[in-house]
Amino acid sequence: MDTIQHRTVSVNGINMHVAEKGEGPIVLFIHGFPELWYTWRHQILGLSSLGYRAVAPDLRGYGDSDSPDSISSYSVMHIVGDLVALVESLGVKQVFVVAHDWGAIIAWSLCLFRADIVKAFVCLSVPFRPRNPMMKPVETFRKVFGDDYYICRFQNPGEIEEEMAEVGAKAKAVLQSILTTRNPGPLILPPKGQAFKARPGSPPPPLPSWLSEQDLSYVASKYEQKGFTGPLNYYRSMDLNWELTAPWTGMEVKVPVKYIVGDADIVYTTPGVKEYVNGGDFKKNVPFLQEVVIMEGVAHFLNQEKPEEINTHILNFIKKF
Repeated sequence: MDTIQHRTVSVNGINMHVAEKGEGPIVLFIHGFPELWYTWRHQILGLSSLGYRAVAPDLRGYGDSDSPDSISSYSVMHIVGDLVALVESLGVKQVFVVAHDWGAIIAWSLCLFRADIVKAFVCLSVPFRPRNPMMKPVETFRKVFGDDYYICRFQNPGEIEEEMAEVGAKAKAVLQSILTTRNPGPLILPPKGQAFKARPGSPPPPLPSWLSEQDLSYVASKYEQKGFTGPLNYYRSMDLNWELTAPWTGMEVKVPVKYIVGDADIVYTTPGVKEYVNGGDFKKNVPFLQEVVIMEGVAHFLNQEKPEEINTHILNFIKKF
């Protein structure tokens, strides 16, 4: 890990922290919630040893990158703009993209807006879903899953942060609660004030084999410095993104794509997702989708849970281009 280099890059009006290692074609790794560049530690070491330059930023609001105050500063236009500026700073015209969770959502938009700079895309967990011109996302989630669906509960500034603060063990307990869950989707939160608390008398959930105490402490240290508001603002910008992306309604994603998901992933087990991924609509919306991989017994944080397998999947795909 100490061979990974760190630097700060000025992009799109913010300072972005970047972790990188290796020489060769660039693989841009985009993390999700509630993570950091650190989620890609195994992929950075693995791909850099195979002739690639692995580049993993902290997205705006996360880790050691700047965290603007306003919710509107976390629109998809801002975040994709950060990544376009980052690629430009690297001095190349195209990169491979690997992304997970919210990073995948951002990467799908990057592919829509600037397909010219994406050589190929390996998507983990979250498939592309076309914009519904008839209904805003949060309204849709509330109608289908109810007010306690996690995205709905994340909407009001300060509320979920207050619940997180009530846990009493700062960021570490919150992260442990999220990173260790293997419950099937959709993610419905317990009543307010109980979302991140262990049951009375119960110890916190044990760490899985793929997440050490050192790993958890590193990530928690960054959240304790800045809190969760920046990352949560991605969810609070979802309806704004819906408004801003109206010109792309009905557009297909036209870059080569490999999609990988665990069959125990909370995204994949949410009603309707399996049918969408496997039933033909996903391929219709992403016509250059070349591979779909369903990993048995693997949950949401698959790049950490099965790093060697994920590294092999990434390499076997990008080496075609």
